[in-house]
Formats: sequence, structure tokens, C-alpha cells
Amino acid sequence: MTIPQSSDRRPHAVLDLPSRHLKAIKIERLLNLHAGSQLIRMLEIGTGSGGIAHYFATHSKLNCEVDAVDIEDNRQIKNGYRFTLVKDIHLPFPDHSFDVVISNHVIEHVGDSTCQRNHLLEMRRVLKPGGKAYLAFPNRWQWKEPHYRLAGLSWLPEYWRSPYLRLRKRGQCYDCRPLSLSQIETLLHAAGFSAWQQHGPALRLTYELERPDALIFRALLKRIPDEFYAHLRGWFPTLIFILRTAQ
Repeated sequence: MTIPQSSDRRPHAVLDLPSRHLKAIKIERLLNLHAGSQLIRMLEIGTGSGGIAHYFATHSKLNCEVDAVDIEDNRQIKNGYRFTLVKDIHLPFPDHSFDVVISNHVIEHVGDSTCQRNHLLEMRRVLKPGGKAYLAFPNRWQWKEPHYRLAGLSWLPEYWRSPYLRLRKRGQCYDCRPLSLSQIETLLHAAGFSAWQQHGPALRLTYELERPDALIFRALLKRIPDEFYAHLRGWFPTLIFILRTAQ
């Protein structure tokens, strides 16, 4: 089985700043960050447009000092935070540097399962004791793969994905590795993280921020308890976790 090398990988950066602003608000709420005088040292891995890093760095109530890294500089907004180009998953920061680490749709791009595990280990290494991390990525079992918009692409065995991509004339090499729930739980355990899945709260927040008048939100989603979503936790199109270091 051939896994794409770093030189074969596209950045897949989302450069739409309004969407990054809404995403940053969701991350803030899911992390349960509160206003106060205490400094929050924050790292965003794979900053893309820079919109999320900028949101936290210029927040009117949170006191955030923000670093951001990426393998390419695709930033649309650059002020307020520090940016570092990196070559791979290694993070150029000392151990226990950050109160908050954000990995938003990054882990599916870093490489094979060993690279994905090392990505999580690096997150854990730079996270302070008592700190927390945000991790989000597309579910492997999402029917339409979100990067190439092909039905069933990530359902296939890995060695069939690039040929399927070429057959459909969408590219030469499938450079992503979306994970299933069982795969990420194995990796998180190996990396020493405790994890809390956030699919229910994240779904409600999406509607609250983007479609607050939608009937399905007002009549249904606002009323469903989080326990209900536990039965569907492996089938949400995006898997979202809050992480802490395992005790």
C-alpha cells in the first residue's frame, strides 16, 4: 500500500474568513473558554487562512497569546498572532507550552496511522498539565468525502482510493486519511489522551450560529439531550473531541 508523501499532499486550506469566524466561535464555546485576566497560551496547528488564530488573538474579552503553524503560508489575515512554517508534524515549541491546542481538520492530512499518532503525541507534549485540546476531522464513514466531493471515496480500502480519484478525474493521488470513531479512539488512547466527543453540542451550536430560525433547530435540536447522541456517535459526518491528558 502506498501512502502519499508530504510532497504529494495539498494544503486543502479553507480560505473563507467568515466561515473561519463562525468556526472560531464554536471552538471557543466547545472549549468552554471564559473571559478573565488570566493569560491563555494557545496554539493552532494548520492555521490555513489565519482566521481562527486572528479571532482568538484579537478577542475583546479573552486574554489570548496565540501561536499558529502550517506547512504552507496560505494566510488571508496575519495580524495579532505569531506564525511559524513547519516541515512536518514536529512542533517547534518546548514541552508544556500551551493551555489550549487546536487541531481543526488537520489530522487527516498528516500521513499514515503512525504520523497521525505522532501528531497527537506532539499535541500532548506541548500541552500544559490541566490544559485542553480541540480535535476535529471528517468521519471516514461520511458518504461524500468532503475534500474531493466523491461519494464513497473514504469508504474504500486505502489502496483503491487514488485509482478511484483518477478514474473520476479528480486528481492523481488521494492525500487524506479520514478516521473512523474506533480508529481515533485507539490513537487517542495510545497518545495518552482522555477524550469527550462533542457532536451533539457542536450540531446545536452550528444551527444556533448559522440557522437559528430553522424549524428543526427550534422544534427538535434544542430539546434533544446529549445522551441521545451517544447512540449515533460513530455516524456524525464530522467527529469532534475535547481532549485532556490522561491521569
